[in-house]
Amino acid sequence: MSLINTPVQPFKTQAFLNGKFIEVSNESLKGKWSVLIFMPAAFTFNCPTEVEDAADNYAEFQKAGAEVYIVTTDTHFSHKVWHETSPAVGKAKFPLVGDPTHVLTKAFDVFIPEEGLALRGTFVIDPEGMIKTAEVHSNEIARDVKETLRKLKAAQYTAAHPGQVCPAKWNEGAKTIAPSIDLVGKI
Repeated sequence: MSLINTPVQPFKTQAFLNGKFIEVSNESLKGKWSVLIFMPAAFTFNCPTEVEDAADNYAEFQKAGAEVYIVTTDTHFSHKVWHETSPAVGKAKFPLVGDPTHVLTKAFDVFIPEEGLALRGTFVIDPEGMIKTAEVHSNEIARDVKETLRKLKAAQYTAAHPGQVCPAKWNEGAKTIAPSIDLVGKI
Protein backbone atom coordinates (compact mmCIF):
# COMPACT_ATOMS: atom_id res chain seq x y z
CA MET A 1 0.00 0.00 0.00
CA SER A 2 1.25 3.49 -0.82
CA LEU A 3 2.09 5.98 1.91
CA ILE A 4 0.83 8.88 -0.24
CA ASN A 5 -2.02 10.84 1.38
CA THR A 6 -1.74 8.83 4.60
CA PRO A 7 -0.96 10.37 7.99
CA VAL A 8 2.46 10.09 9.57
CA GLN A 9 2.25 7.32 12.15
CA PRO A 10 2.72 8.29 15.81
CA PHE A 11 6.35 8.44 16.91
CA LYS A 12 8.54 10.15 19.48
CA THR A 13 12.33 10.26 19.34
CA GLN A 14 15.35 12.43 20.08
CA ALA A 15 17.33 14.67 17.75
CA PHE A 16 20.40 16.88 17.85
CA LEU A 17 19.80 20.51 16.87
CA ASN A 18 22.12 23.48 17.26
CA GLY A 19 24.02 22.16 20.27
CA LYS A 20 20.97 20.71 22.06
CA PHE A 21 18.99 17.51 22.25
CA ILE A 22 15.33 17.96 21.38
CA GLU A 23 12.31 15.72 21.15
CA VAL A 24 10.76 15.20 17.72
CA SER A 25 7.37 13.54 17.26
CA ASN A 26 4.59 13.26 14.73
CA GLU A 27 3.05 16.24 16.52
CA SER A 28 6.22 18.27 15.84
CA LEU A 29 5.51 17.93 12.12
CA LYS A 30 2.02 19.40 12.29
CA GLY A 31 1.30 23.04 11.52
CA LYS A 32 4.06 23.45 8.91
CA TRP A 33 5.45 21.66 5.89
CA SER A 34 8.10 19.07 6.72
CA VAL A 35 10.70 17.19 4.71
CA LEU A 36 12.04 13.93 6.13
CA ILE A 37 15.27 12.75 4.54
CA PHE A 38 16.21 9.21 5.57
CA MET A 39 19.83 8.08 5.28
CA PRO A 40 21.50 4.78 6.18
CA ALA A 41 23.81 5.95 8.98
CA ALA A 42 26.06 8.63 10.37
CA PHE A 43 29.80 8.48 9.66
CA THR A 44 29.36 7.01 6.19
CA PHE A 45 30.52 8.22 2.79
CA ASN A 46 27.53 9.51 0.83
CA CYS A 47 25.40 10.67 3.77
CA PRO A 48 27.52 13.72 4.68
CA THR A 49 27.29 14.95 1.08
CA GLU A 50 23.50 14.86 1.34
CA VAL A 51 23.44 16.61 4.72
CA GLU A 52 25.67 19.31 3.25
CA ASP A 53 23.40 19.65 0.21
CA ALA A 54 20.39 20.08 2.50
CA ALA A 55 22.32 22.59 4.62
CA ASP A 56 23.37 24.58 1.55
CA ASN A 57 19.71 24.80 0.48
CA TYR A 58 18.18 25.13 3.96
CA ALA A 59 17.39 28.84 3.56
CA GLU A 60 15.20 27.97 0.55
CA PHE A 61 13.30 25.37 2.59
CA GLN A 62 12.81 27.91 5.38
CA LYS A 63 11.64 30.52 2.88
CA ALA A 64 9.07 27.97 1.71
CA GLY A 65 7.92 27.52 5.32
CA ALA A 66 9.28 23.99 5.67
CA GLU A 67 11.47 22.25 8.21
CA VAL A 68 14.03 19.64 7.17
CA TYR A 69 14.69 16.54 9.27
CA ILE A 70 17.62 14.22 8.56
CA VAL A 71 16.87 10.74 9.94
CA THR A 72 19.30 7.84 10.44
CA THR A 73 19.11 4.69 12.53
CA ASP A 74 21.78 6.07 14.86
CA THR A 75 21.21 7.79 18.21
CA HIS A 76 21.02 11.52 18.80
CA PHE A 77 24.33 11.12 20.67
CA SER A 78 25.97 9.88 17.47
CA HIS A 79 24.47 12.82 15.63
CA LYS A 80 26.05 15.24 18.09
CA VAL A 81 29.51 13.80 17.45
CA TRP A 82 28.85 13.56 13.68
CA HIS A 83 27.89 17.25 13.66
CA GLU A 84 31.01 18.17 15.63
CA THR A 85 33.48 16.10 13.58
CA SER A 86 32.27 16.33 9.98
CA PRO A 87 32.71 19.71 8.25
CA ALA A 88 29.83 18.83 5.89
CA VAL A 89 27.41 17.74 8.64
CA GLY A 90 28.54 20.65 10.82
CA LYS A 91 26.70 22.98 8.42
CA ALA A 92 23.32 21.50 9.46
CA LYS A 93 21.00 23.92 11.26
CA PHE A 94 18.08 21.48 11.18
CA PRO A 95 17.32 18.46 13.38
CA LEU A 96 19.44 15.34 13.00
CA VAL A 97 16.95 12.72 14.13
CA GLY A 98 17.93 9.42 15.73
CA ASP A 99 15.86 6.32 15.06
CA PRO A 100 17.71 3.56 16.95
CA THR A 101 14.44 1.68 17.58
CA HIS A 102 13.57 1.77 13.86
CA VAL A 103 10.04 3.06 14.53
CA LEU A 104 10.36 5.80 11.89
CA THR A 105 12.23 3.77 9.29
CA LYS A 106 9.62 1.00 9.55
CA ALA A 107 6.68 3.44 9.47
CA PHE A 108 8.05 5.02 6.27
CA ASP A 109 8.91 1.57 4.83
CA VAL A 110 12.62 2.33 4.39
CA PHE A 111 14.04 -0.12 6.95
CA ILE A 112 16.54 -2.76 5.77
CA PRO A 113 16.13 -5.51 8.42
CA GLU A 114 19.25 -7.50 7.52
CA GLU A 115 21.41 -4.38 7.87
CA GLY A 116 19.58 -2.45 10.60
CA LEU A 117 19.86 0.63 8.38
CA ALA A 118 17.57 2.83 6.30
CA LEU A 119 17.26 3.18 2.56
CA ARG A 120 17.52 6.69 1.12
CA GLY A 121 13.95 7.91 1.41
CA THR A 122 12.60 11.44 1.01
CA PHE A 123 9.12 12.45 2.12
CA VAL A 124 7.26 15.77 1.93
CA ILE A 125 4.59 16.11 4.61
CA ASP A 126 1.86 18.74 4.67
CA PRO A 127 0.90 20.80 7.75
CA GLU A 128 -1.85 18.31 8.63
CA GLY A 129 0.72 15.52 8.87
CA MET A 130 -0.21 13.84 5.56
CA ILE A 131 2.51 12.37 3.33
CA LYS A 132 2.38 14.13 -0.06
CA THR A 133 5.51 12.83 -1.83
CA ALA A 134 7.65 9.74 -1.39
CA GLU A 135 10.90 8.81 -3.07
CA VAL A 136 12.92 5.76 -2.05
CA HIS A 137 15.99 4.39 -3.74
CA SER A 138 19.10 2.31 -3.28
CA ASN A 139 21.76 3.60 -0.91
CA GLU A 140 24.55 3.99 -3.44
CA ILE A 141 22.60 6.80 -5.16
CA ALA A 142 22.67 10.15 -3.36
CA ARG A 143 19.94 12.75 -3.92
CA ASP A 144 19.79 16.33 -5.12
CA VAL A 145 17.70 18.33 -2.64
CA LYS A 146 16.86 20.91 -5.29
CA GLU A 147 14.49 18.28 -6.70
CA THR A 148 13.04 17.81 -3.21
CA LEU A 149 12.56 21.56 -2.96
CA ARG A 150 10.80 21.56 -6.35
CA LYS A 151 8.46 18.78 -5.17
CA LEU A 152 7.78 20.64 -1.92
CA LYS A 153 6.79 23.77 -3.83
CA ALA A 154 4.60 21.74 -6.19
CA ALA A 155 2.84 20.12 -3.22
CA GLN A 156 2.36 23.55 -1.62
CA TYR A 157 1.01 24.98 -4.88
CA THR A 158 -1.53 22.22 -5.43
CA ALA A 159 -2.61 22.41 -1.77
CA ALA A 160 -3.26 26.15 -2.18
CA HIS A 161 -4.86 25.73 -5.63
CA PRO A 162 -7.25 22.76 -5.58
CA GLY A 163 -8.13 21.61 -9.06
CA GLN A 164 -4.70 22.48 -10.48
CA VAL A 165 -1.93 20.03 -11.31
CA CYS A 166 1.76 20.67 -11.85
CA PRO A 167 3.04 19.22 -15.13
CA ALA A 168 6.42 17.59 -15.72
CA LYS A 169 9.41 19.73 -14.77
CA TRP A 170 7.11 22.31 -13.17
CA ASN A 171 8.92 24.99 -11.20
CA GLU A 172 7.54 27.77 -9.04
CA GLY A 173 5.93 30.45 -11.22
CA ALA A 174 5.42 28.15 -14.23
CA LYS A 175 2.03 27.33 -15.74
CA THR A 176 -0.11 24.64 -14.21
CA ILE A 177 -2.96 22.68 -15.72
CA ALA A 178 -6.65 22.68 -14.79
CA PRO A 179 -7.71 19.13 -15.74
CA SER A 180 -10.84 18.92 -17.85
CA ILE A 181 -12.40 16.56 -20.35
CA ASP A 182 -11.59 19.12 -23.06
CA LEU A 183 -7.85 18.50 -22.54
CA VAL A 184 -8.03 14.72 -22.95
CA GLY A 185 -5.90 13.76 -25.96
CA LYS A 186 -4.88 17.35 -26.65
CA ILE A 187 -1.71 17.65 -24.58
